[in-house]
Amino acid sequence: MITAICPGTYDPVTNGHIDVITRAAGIFDRVVIGVVGNPHHKQPLFTLEERVEFLRGALEHLDNVEIDPFRVLVVEFARKWDAKAIVKGLRVISDFEWEYQMNQLNRTLAPEVETVYVMASPSVSFVSSSGVKELAAFGGDVSALVPGPVAARFKALFPAGRPGTPENPGD
Repeated sequence: MITAICPGTYDPVTNGHIDVITRAAGIFDRVVIGVVGNPHHKQPLFTLEERVEFLRGALEHLDNVEIDPFRVLVVEFARKWDAKAIVKGLRVISDFEWEYQMNQLNRTLAPEVETVYVMASPSVSFVSSSGVKELAAFGGDVSALVPGPVAARFKALFPAGRPGTPENPGD
């Protein structure tokens, strides 16, 4: 059985993530979605529990996918699952530049674990978690970009957009 991991913060999971994960599930026997519990370079909008639940709901149709939060180096997470590969999605050149650096660091620590890149499908190549959060915070409709429960949660968080938006100009 060949296992791959798909690590990320998934804050929140987007249809772009679902695209990459679904395609990885068609390649590998088992795919473990690693949800970063304490990202040092980001302050998540959603709790770890919310991010895991969003993923569970969005991926329930894939029987070879598991979800596991983690708080260790990615290569240690890969070793925990005896993974042969780390799957990363690429949208744009800047993604590649960052992922290339991470690949070199990970290979230094764990040369036995390969990194496999999956290019985003054209229909979701522009979707990023940060872009979705920005759009939602200003009252934009993100329902075509994220799974339904994520869109509903954004609507609850930002019912009229955040202060200073056209819908809420007085703040």
